[in-house]
Amino acid sequence: MAEETKVVAPEATEAPVAAPAEERKPRGDRPNRDNRRPKGARHGERGPRRDEPKEFEERVVFINRVSKTVKGGRRMKFSALVVIGDHKGRYGFGLAKAAEVPDAIKKAIESAKKNLFKIHLVSKSKTISHEVVGKWGACSVLLKPAPEGTGIIAGGPVRAVLELAGVENVCSKVYGSRAPINIIRATNQGLNSLKSYKEMKALRGKE
Repeated sequence: MAEETKVVAPEATEAPVAAPAEERKPRGDRPNRDNRRPKGARHGERGPRRDEPKEFEERVVFINRVSKTVKGGRRMKFSALVVIGDHKGRYGFGLAKAAEVPDAIKKAIESAKKNLFKIHLVSKSKTISHEVVGKWGACSVLLKPAPEGTGIIAGGPVRAVLELAGVENVCSKVYGSRAPINIIRATNQGLNSLKSYKEMKALRGKE
């Protein structure tokens, strides 16, 4: 007689027990995406605010593609000439090179902030105190004061420097080299040689 085999039914698997409500993390304690530190900011630092006014206004004057011939071939880069200013007598300019245009502009702005200049303006008409000629290499820039309402009569590079420096009325003329960097350096040389309104009156014996 064959032995009877007993069939044992598999034990029913227990369903996972949900965690009690007390152990669950409330939704309000989870990290909020809006409170995360901004991208690029280090731990403990705050990123720049968009509503904060900029200290200097920036203007790109000239962008040029340059190349360097090496043993393996040519290396192409971009050079950027940037002028910055606060419209209150302070200005600066910088020239930098990089493989991409945005990087070249960023480096030029950083270079300009390290080399700032200040000029004396006549408070009434926002012009320069006297006529001056700035020279750099083969370039010469003539700057003449103008009465109120004249505006800035100048070319591109000279206009960029004068506007960002805060000059509102002036006449100018460029002689010789027309390279933008030479024009800006000649303009800067002329502005740095300016004397204040009181010093000019003392030199002319009007005080």
